Amino acid sequence: MGIRVFLIDDEELLTESMEIILTVKGQMKVVGIAKDGKEALEKLEQVTADIALVDLNMKGMGGIELIPKLKEKYPDMKLLVLTTFYDNHYITEALAGGADGYLLKDSAGDTIIKAIHQLLAGQSVLAGKVLEALTRMMAGQGRNGATEVGTSDAGHMEDVTKQGKLTDTKLPKDLTPRELEICGLLTKGYSNTELAKELFLAEGTVKNYMMNIYDKFDIHDRTALVLFLKDIIA
Repeated sequence: MGIRVFLIDDEELLTESMEIILTVKGQMKVVGIAKDGKEALEKLEQVTADIALVDLNMKGMGGIELIPKLKEKYPDMKLLVLTTFYDNHYITEALAGGADGYLLKDSAGDTIIKAIHQLLAGQSVLAGKVLEALTRMMAGQGRNGATEVGTSDAGHMEDVTKQGKLTDTKLPKDLTPRELEICGLLTKGYSNTELAKELFLAEGTVKNYMMNIYDKFDIHDRTALVLFLKDIIA
């Protein structure tokens, strides 16, 4: 059985084009299409999807409200944001809500197909502009970040991640925003159960994130990892 994809977007032309790209070029199966979050929740009761492509700005229930609902109800389904917006607020809310990846709608079809495979392989995917915006926020320079809607908020990232201010450059370059968020919570003594509750994730998903974090830091003892993190995160 091929990869099962669910599309959530109110732009009919885009979903039609995406369905063609994914089925013909990506050899995937689009199991459903919804125009907003409410319709998506209803239709997903009837089908099983491996991954959902979610727009953020839709009439009715948008992606920001929908993503945590999907992650709570379908913790094993990957969520890839596909939107025109890379405003700081949208990025942090989507990732904090449980989005596994964040691409822009101007991404090439091949890029989207590759991203789907990467997410299903347990990796995170961020568009270059999104990664740049996150970098600016983490460096405390996000207030002037270029966005489509123009409502950047540098302080919001700190509130969402709860990890405090980075004081060192010893973090792995490929550490994802979600993994960084978990690192911050680890320094506060969170267990896997507490992490799952705080981040609205399944404990199995938290364990997967922890394995990735151990590998990226090349530290495979939880206590040693926490002590190391406390040295570089204030």
